[in-house]
Amino acid sequence: MAWNEPGGNSNNQDPWGGRRGGDRKGPPDLDEAFRKLQESLNGLFGGKKRGADGDGRGSGGFGLVGIVLVILAALWLWSAIYVVDEQEQAVVLRFGKYYETVGPGLNIYFPPIDRKFQENVTRERAYSKQGQMLTMDENIVEVPLTVQYKISNLQDFVLNVDQPEVSLQHATESALRHVVGSTEMDQVLTEGRVAMASEIKERLQRFLDTYRTGITVTQVNVQSAQAPREVQEAFDDVIRAREDEQREKNQAEAYANGVVPEARGQAQRILEDANGYRDEVVSRAKGEADRFTKLLAEYRKAPEVTRQRLYLDTMQQMYSNTSKVLVTGESGQNNLLYLPLDKMIDNRGGSVSGSGSSGQSATGSDMGTRIVDDLQQRNLRSRESR
Repeated sequence: MAWNEPGGNSNNQDPWGGRRGGDRKGPPDLDEAFRKLQESLNGLFGGKKRGADGDGRGSGGFGLVGIVLVILAALWLWSAIYVVDEQEQAVVLRFGKYYETVGPGLNIYFPPIDRKFQENVTRERAYSKQGQMLTMDENIVEVPLTVQYKISNLQDFVLNVDQPEVSLQHATESALRHVVGSTEMDQVLTEGRVAMASEIKERLQRFLDTYRTGITVTQVNVQSAQAPREVQEAFDDVIRAREDEQREKNQAEAYANGVVPEARGQAQRILEDANGYRDEVVSRAKGEADRFTKLLAEYRKAPEVTRQRLYLDTMQQMYSNTSKVLVTGESGQNNLLYLPLDKMIDNRGGSVSGSGSSGQSATGSDMGTRIVDDLQQRNLRSRESR
């Protein structure tokens, strides 16, 4: 019943505290207003609302609870939907057990019963390591190392090892120490780094496969190793001394490679010249012997003709190789061809001294005299025959 209807309000007051007939005394009571607001809030959040009977509930509480539930559901749905990129994969665990591996695209999972691990499986990652190692010849060197790797099996990477990248670091140190410990210092510091890197990569990958970490090593780079800082100067002196030694060896080998082949060539040339001279002398001797044998047979058949032929051949050989002097008479007749054999022999034997030279000159002079006499006699006979 309304407050202004007859019998509706025994106190004849309106809701604002005034009496009927418009005789309100002042503004509404603030305490009463705060009390009503508190009852309204209690009703919205499920509290009991004070009323005429003291048991009623406000109907506005159910609407706010519904709004809160909708907001929570939206937040849950927002966190449950996720996107996997082209370079990524995701592993979903349901109640702590492997459920599935999700590829690229829009996906959903159900937390908190599901857990999601999302990683980039195509990006190459790098890990660097540097430490002092003991070589096979008991020398200490500092070896810097860089390992490049990527995730090849996300399920193994997530489930099999608690901290797979820490396991990678430990395995790298183990493989590095094993390889450096079986290599001499010279190989570690110079040209042996490539072979070391290959061996470290193979051994490291074998460790990771044994642990089933899901990691694949793509490249191992062993950088320039050096001695510890405390002994670096002494170590540099040793290296310089070895370099000087190697340089001297190379120079000696170069000199030997230049001298030895030349000496061998000269020795071979001398041997060939000696062999050629031997063959020439032997062949000439055999030829002279054969010619003399054949000439003897012909001489026995015709001594005079053979003797004449030998004489003419000898004269032809001498005239063709020496200078000649033609002696003519006063009337232009009785020409005489004179061959100065004594002068020729003296000129040829001028370098020979002693009695041998004198003997040769005398012999040549006698031979020249005999030849001149023989020619004169022939001319006389030819004139008499005319």
